[in-house]
Amino acid sequence: MGERISKRIGKQTVRIERPISILSCGSVAGSKEGQGPLGGRFDIVLEDDKNNEKSWEKAESSMVENAIKTAINKAGMTADDMDYILAGDLLDQSIGSTFGIRAIDRPFIGLFGACSTFGESVAVGAMLIDGGFAKRVVAAASSHFCAAERQFRFPLELGTQRPPTSTWTVTGCGAAVLGNADNAPFIREITMGKIVDMGIKDANNMGAAMVPAAADTLLAHFRDTGRNPRDYDLIVTGDLGYVGKELLIEIVGNEGFDISKNYTDCGIEIFDRDTQGTDSGGSGCGCSAVTFAARFYDDLKSGRLKRILFMPTGALMSKTSAQQGESIPGIAHCMAISHE
Repeated sequence: MGERISKRIGKQTVRIERPISILSCGSVAGSKEGQGPLGGRFDIVLEDDKNNEKSWEKAESSMVENAIKTAINKAGMTADDMDYILAGDLLDQSIGSTFGIRAIDRPFIGLFGACSTFGESVAVGAMLIDGGFAKRVVAAASSHFCAAERQFRFPLELGTQRPPTSTWTVTGCGAAVLGNADNAPFIREITMGKIVDMGIKDANNMGAAMVPAAADTLLAHFRDTGRNPRDYDLIVTGDLGYVGKELLIEIVGNEGFDISKNYTDCGIEIFDRDTQGTDSGGSGCGCSAVTFAARFYDDLKSGRLKRILFMPTGALMSKTSAQQGESIPGIAHCMAISHE
């Protein structure tokens, strides 16, 4: 047998042999998100953040089910056409995803990457298709402000004051159908990140906790591909917010890469902090998922954006690790997505 041709580029990046198409996206967002700058672009906006369910957790599961079904319907397909569903969330044992998907009756791969989970699910889904293990998959991620707050921080009833560095967990779910097709946009390269922990323990400053991992992955992508920020119309991180954005610009700038002119963050795009009181911006698994589904996917599909580098970011903490005084490890995964 001849030597197998590797799809790897450098140490952390893979090139998709036949670019994988993002066939459709579905988005479900909470009422606060619906009042923000992207409110008119979500497929579904909840009138009630419990979505007529008995709990916030059940509401999150209903968002997962509706976002996935919306994405599949928009692709002109049925659930039976999907080989796998890949999804994850912030709740214990990923109950937001599992309880939302249990009635869809398709093979399920549960993932956890904290707020980077949408990037992880899209990346793993694309590699499954490129490897010949699937024809079509659904990738999704979700979060709910109320459910996440009481799991990771404080009961909402306490009315705890939030510091300016804090981010607002997005209530929402985004889902994407991936497959081999000639429909833009296409996933071209994927750079999977490493865990980076700089010892930050402040759960109210997630941007600072995640930014070292974001910088590490971004620099790895530039190193592996030989590209630079000018090769992209836009570089998009997932959940760094205003605090993390400025830190990332500074860190990669010190390494010789100026991203200040074509860089934004989903946590900044989804809220208007001046009118909505969201401090440093948005976060949560749903942040990058719904922002990509509602904004960046359409801009890529239409050609308004030709090529972006999309990099959801995550803080790999749990309520147990926080109570035990552990630091907050970060992770980030990025992918080059193009119109052509």
